[in-house]
Amino acid sequence: MPRKGHVKKRQGLPDSRFGSVAVSKFVSSLMKGGKRSVAENAFYQALEIAGERLNAEPFEVFQKAMENVKPLVEVRPRRVGGATYQVPVEVPAERAQVLAIRWIISYARSKKGMPIAERLARELADAYKGEGSSIKKREDTHKMAEANRAFAHYRW
Repeated sequence: MPRKGHVKKRQGLPDSRFGSVAVSKFVSSLMKGGKRSVAENAFYQALEIAGERLNAEPFEVFQKAMENVKPLVEVRPRRVGGATYQVPVEVPAERAQVLAIRWIISYARSKKGMPIAERLARELADAYKGEGSSIKKREDTHKMAEANRAFAHYRW
């Protein structure tokens, strides 16, 4: 928390192929050890593979997969009088995008025994179709928020 006023959010630069800031953020999250070119190649390969399998435009596959994985509500812990409640709150658009990226990449990395482009293509294709691990994570998050709806009045 800065002492002198609010810090403005910086807008990221769009990627070179699709001109999308979301793709650029996805590649940055996928990147390990500062190797952007490796991450970009793996991501674009994954989009091509997923696009071929689904007979759809690669960028459209990415966009629909991201939309399907983005959560609408989540639970945040809130301490009230010595007890900690899981309070359901709406997810801001930017955080929803970050969570979707994180979930897709983490579940793609958890599948072992094949190249990252193939694993990422499978996870994106599953998310596009509305199934798979990242979609299950979103559904679990929504179920948790629904179960704790009684504590919604503790929202701050």
